[in-house]
Amino acid sequence: MRPDRPLLGILLMLGFCLLAPIGDSIAKLLGPRIPLLELVATRFAVQAAVLVPLLAATGGTLRMRRRTALLTGLRTLLHITGIAAMFLSLRFLPLADAVAIAFVMPFLMLLLGHAVLGEEVGRHRLAACAVGFAGTLLVIQPNFAAVGAPALLPLLVALVFALFMLVTRQIARDTDAITLQAASGLLGSALLLPALLLAEGSGLAALDPIWPAPGDAALLVALGLLGTAAHLLMTGALRFAPTSTLAPMQYLEIPFATLIGWAVFDQLPNRLAGLGIAVTIGAGLYVIARERRLARAA
Repeated sequence: MRPDRPLLGILLMLGFCLLAPIGDSIAKLLGPRIPLLELVATRFAVQAAVLVPLLAATGGTLRMRRRTALLTGLRTLLHITGIAAMFLSLRFLPLADAVAIAFVMPFLMLLLGHAVLGEEVGRHRLAACAVGFAGTLLVIQPNFAAVGAPALLPLLVALVFALFMLVTRQIARDTDAITLQAASGLLGSALLLPALLLAEGSGLAALDPIWPAPGDAALLVALGLLGTAAHLLMTGALRFAPTSTLAPMQYLEIPFATLIGWAVFDQLPNRLAGLGIAVTIGAGLYVIARERRLARAA
């Protein structure tokens, strides 16, 4: 098992927080013109096309222990579901609001750890979870009034990526980041590209593929490259630092998303959503700080 290198993990996570909202903004731009299945399939196909040759060039291998292979398969399914839900939510919500709602994830990870792993959760952290959920509801409320049920999609994103992060942490320290992401790209492509072919002519707007215009094709490739780079950085970060160390860094994704949403789409959270974002960040940072204090005391 490799030793932790927290500073390197933090720098890698910072890169993820910069690239992820840029990729989300491209998905939001393409959403009205490109079917959802085509967006997600292209995302994984580009990942495989980039990383499998890179893995071969560096002498790597896709061989894994049985447990790691099974967890990688589960991780890929969670990744597909989370990305699809996020891309779909961006068709309805401002970028910053969608990202902020999805940041209920740390609270879900805390509660999942208690429910599934039997980890102790004291009253202070439970209270912070309640405050964080309240902040999330403040962000959801104006969006729910505007678009209805699609405003809840980032909650699905949060649940799926909470599970995704737990699975990734289980295998990231024992598996090279390029190997893990190349395997995910291949598995995702093997599932999604045949589905894309079968959906041709279905007449379903979210599934039936189209031939993109040259500009959209370039954006699709950029979406795949940014997504690949971002998740390489995140996987590498989890390899070198524990989740509790990296979690505060992830909240930087919200202000980055806010700036990009304002610059690209001229969208800013309204006052109620802005208050909810501030409450969610504050509660999340409190949970993280308390867990780190308890860990030092232990």
